[in-house]
Amino acid sequence: MEDERLDPEQLLEKWKKNEQSLRSGRLKVFFGYAAGVGKTYAMLKEAHEQLAEGKSVLVGYVEPHARPETEALVAGLPTMQTKKYEYKGITINEFDVDEALQARPDIILVDELAHTNAIGARNRKRYQDIEELLKAGIDVYTTVNVQHIESLNDIVEQVTGVHISETVPDTFFETSALKVVDIETEELLERLKQGKIYHSENAKKAMANFFKTDNLTLLRGLAIRKASDHINTTNQQETQKSTGIHSKLLTIIDEKNPDMTKKCLRWTARLAQALGTEWIALEILEDMSEHSESDNSKLATKLGGEVVTLESDNQRDTIVQYVKMRGVTDLVMGKVIKRSRFIRLYRPDLEDELIAFIPDVDIHLVPYQSNKYLLNKYAVKKKNLHSIFTWKDFYMTLGLLAVATLLSELGSYYHIGDQNLILIYILFVLLVARITTGYLWAALASIASVLMFNWFFVDPLFSLTVYKQGYPVTLIFMLLVALLVSNLMMQIKKQAFYAMKREHQLEILYELNKKYLVTHDQKEILATTAEYLSNMLDREVVLYGEQELKNPAGAPIKGPLRSLEELAVANWVFVNQKEAGYGTDTLMGAKALYLPVLSNGVTLAVIGIEKSKENPITDEIISFLELISTQLSLAIEQNKLTSERQQILFESEKERMRGNLLRAISHDLRTPLTGISGSVETILNDSETAKLPEETKRKLLVGIKDDADWLIRMVENLLSITRINEETMKVAKSKEAAEEVVASAIQRIRKSYPTSQINVSLLDEFVLVPMDSILIEQVLFNLMENAIRHSNSESPIFVTVSLTEKEITFEIADQGKGLTKEQLKLLFSGMTKQSTPVDSKSGMGIGLSIVKTIIMAHDGTLTAGNRPQGGAIFTFTLPLERKEKK
Repeated sequence: MEDERLDPEQLLEKWKKNEQSLRSGRLKVFFGYAAGVGKTYAMLKEAHEQLAEGKSVLVGYVEPHARPETEALVAGLPTMQTKKYEYKGITINEFDVDEALQARPDIILVDELAHTNAIGARNRKRYQDIEELLKAGIDVYTTVNVQHIESLNDIVEQVTGVHISETVPDTFFETSALKVVDIETEELLERLKQGKIYHSENAKKAMANFFKTDNLTLLRGLAIRKASDHINTTNQQETQKSTGIHSKLLTIIDEKNPDMTKKCLRWTARLAQALGTEWIALEILEDMSEHSESDNSKLATKLGGEVVTLESDNQRDTIVQYVKMRGVTDLVMGKVIKRSRFIRLYRPDLEDELIAFIPDVDIHLVPYQSNKYLLNKYAVKKKNLHSIFTWKDFYMTLGLLAVATLLSELGSYYHIGDQNLILIYILFVLLVARITTGYLWAALASIASVLMFNWFFVDPLFSLTVYKQGYPVTLIFMLLVALLVSNLMMQIKKQAFYAMKREHQLEILYELNKKYLVTHDQKEILATTAEYLSNMLDREVVLYGEQELKNPAGAPIKGPLRSLEELAVANWVFVNQKEAGYGTDTLMGAKALYLPVLSNGVTLAVIGIEKSKENPITDEIISFLELISTQLSLAIEQNKLTSERQQILFESEKERMRGNLLRAISHDLRTPLTGISGSVETILNDSETAKLPEETKRKLLVGIKDDADWLIRMVENLLSITRINEETMKVAKSKEAAEEVVASAIQRIRKSYPTSQINVSLLDEFVLVPMDSILIEQVLFNLMENAIRHSNSESPIFVTVSLTEKEITFEIADQGKGLTKEQLKLLFSGMTKQSTPVDSKSGMGIGLSIVKTIIMAHDGTLTAGNRPQGGAIFTFTLPLERKEKK
């Protein structure tokens, strides 16, 4: 045993590794306002200090700045090999995230946080590599400048005139430690002149452009303010929790003005960081079916906002309802400075309408200066001509107007009146709006109907000239009514379309929930969902569970999304809890988009959606999948809870049965052992006292034999329990002849009770029953013994076997006193409240408790009662077909 003990140092090391795997790594950012302030130098210096304290430190990647002081510090630390990529004949050295995960140091140094990786790398951005390290529990030191912070990108561009394309999401810094590395701007410029930052030619260019005194001063102020906001964020959140004062910001994403929206989003992100509060970016689309995730939605996510996309044709009412529903306190939106006054006459500004409808919400307007004097033109995505003009709609419109004209000619012939002819045209305008797609055809039909009525039915005929008094006004009103009615019809069609889509989604959820109710395990839930989604989306959809991802070699390879390469992508999504694959910045070469199914921070499964050029993955599909994933996570959680509950009940029943058996055994063993001990003691003391009569000795020896036989039968009962699987409480069944088992049990009982009378009624046919024959024989023996002991020994007992379509029934009856109500209630519990010990020889016996256990293990039933003619009857059934445990 001494050799098997683990060394304390090994135990400590094992505990440290386990703790590291459970926790997330800590990020420390060395933050500056420009290149050359000393971020990398400060990072390396602190790494040396950590190395001296006994931490394992590894240099993952440090930018080769060719600075002697920096290179000297790098040389004194363990350094990891970089990964090489070939791009247009150039070899690029990049940070190797896989080797870092394999090495698992306490601290790893990764320079240039905002760097964009080479083509072919797993992640598009270096900060995504660092996210993997943090998820694996590795602490990371990194560097970044203020101009690379996403929320400050527009201010930096405005200050310096330089557009920074490499940015880092603000959410990345939420839980990080920020260490500001700062020097005076004059000192930085002096270092630049001396060539300590860039070479002489590059230094001159930098001083002429980015490295200007004014620029550096403003960037330095931004860096200090950003660091201050980062420090105050935690304090703001604690203040909100203690005081109950809570703010919630909402930014409107205007797809017609993407540049204005970017400015609003960054302004909101900075305000939210300063207040330490949550914020939402709301995008309202008229049609999500062909809309992919917009750049502004991605930007809002990077800035730390919650992106919500709604489908509606009424922007104002949707905003008002959503603001009230989510409890928004501050609304942020853009304000176009140049807008036509004429447009404002019939279309008021949205902000003015919102002020009237939600006066309790503060509205922040971010001014936006457009290059164009906007009449009603926005930088919208141009629609395809084929989506506006179709020959089908053209022919339908032309045909309906022709039919309207023919009916009007007929009405004119019968002199039904011009007002009724106008109604005929308006009716067919409504039909055009109902049948065609888009408002264009309804508007054209309205105009054409007025012109056709004027041409064919207003004097002078076949001319657009109007001489009849009052008819110009009639035609104008006819046009206005036709346009208004067609517009209302189009709105009703849109609302009906949205209602139909929502109803369709509810039907899908309802159908899925019905399927979830009849599933038995997680694997079946995932298979059902995958099949349903594949049929709905008309593309391959796969769902990977935890077991399949843990053992990818054993997973069946079926279809393009079941290869080991795709399983590796799905496994990455499962571990990192982020989307990856096609259309993302991670593992972009995958054949599908993979999304995690999360519940309370735990990944339950991964959904993979096959990419398709003909049928791209739109916002509508993503929203639909998010809705399904919510239901899926609930179904998986419910299935787990049900399984756990069943296991708890199963364990509880096992424990209860074990306790009952132990209590019963204590009674049954004590009674015969006491009798044996007393009889033996009397015989042993016979030599010291008067001689016992031979008859008395014989009675004592017979009693010892009876008690010994009783103990033997007790041991046989207990040994029979060991044939039941302790984990599943089931038995190994084989098909046995019922009459042979009954005959064997009767043969045994007659050896113990040779004078007993047993009347047997067997089946006429030969029946094979799935059972453990030894255990069922023990059941019959126990029940027959119980009947003999509790009835008059002279009266016979009855053993009857009967058969139904699904089960076989065994009945054992006696002609004794029968069972009391209390005995019937507590018969099979193993302990009763009788004055006589339940498992003494005169009690009901432990055999009944064992009988119940054996019958339950066979999936059978056991009942007891009293016969009308007197005596007790015990009945148990066995199913004829095997029941496999699921």
